Amino acid sequence: MKKDIKLNDIIIFAVTLILAVIFAFPIFFNIMSAFKSNGEIMRDAIAFPKGFYLESFKYLLTETKYPEAMLNSTILTVCSIAVMILVIPMAAYAIERNSSKWTNGIFTYFLFGMMIPFQVYMIPLFKQLKMIGLFGTLTGPILVYISGSIGFGVLLFTSFLKGIPREIEESAEIDGCTRTGIFWKIVFPLLGPVTASMVVLQGLGIWNDFLMPMMVLPTGQAKTMIVELFYYVGEFSSRWDMIFAGTTMSLVPVLIAFLALQKYFVKGVSSGAIKG
Repeated sequence: MKKDIKLNDIIIFAVTLILAVIFAFPIFFNIMSAFKSNGEIMRDAIAFPKGFYLESFKYLLTETKYPEAMLNSTILTVCSIAVMILVIPMAAYAIERNSSKWTNGIFTYFLFGMMIPFQVYMIPLFKQLKMIGLFGTLTGPILVYISGSIGFGVLLFTSFLKGIPREIEESAEIDGCTRTGIFWKIVFPLLGPVTASMVVLQGLGIWNDFLMPMMVLPTGQAKTMIVELFYYVGEFSSRWDMIFAGTTMSLVPVLIAFLALQKYFVKGVSSGAIKG
């Protein structure tokens, strides 16, 4: 029996290791290629760089609109996530703690919204942004990102809130704490794991989004990092050194955020799944 268990452990470890290598290789290949010239990449894409070629980074940061695109990506991500954290937990708290036909109807409405692909309402949405004067601004995508995350966010937070005992809130209410104070001082600090999950999942999606900035932000001006790098892919030739250097710079904030929130992210997703 012990031999079977050890053999199973070895097989599971081997499969996990192979999958980890498969998923990690594109990141390794990207970072390795970022320090190679375009000629080196074209000659032998999988060869190690002969030295640390930094001209691609220097050119992107000094001769292109990439720094402005980095700023736009940061504004879109930070502003969207900040409003999501401010609004969505309160909405989920109101729905979960005040169960009624009205709140259940709103919750169902949010869930139905998750089932509609973005491509279905993409064109009407862009026309609506033009009508209200938000087409070509950063405000438009921010509002779209926030509204598009409410369904998933409410589902995630309500699942987690079911595991928080109501007795904690009742004790605070007896002590004279207001409903708003109970949420922000007592309940919200307990939502740290699921909030970290929300930040990572939604932040990663906004940071890497291509379609919305490409379609909404004005032509001829800096858009976001992913869109700016797209312009280096040509029909007959491509500047792969610029693309790999740019994607490497875009990876750094994502990796830092994920490593910082990894413990809370895993806990939030697993807790939400069990309690939901």
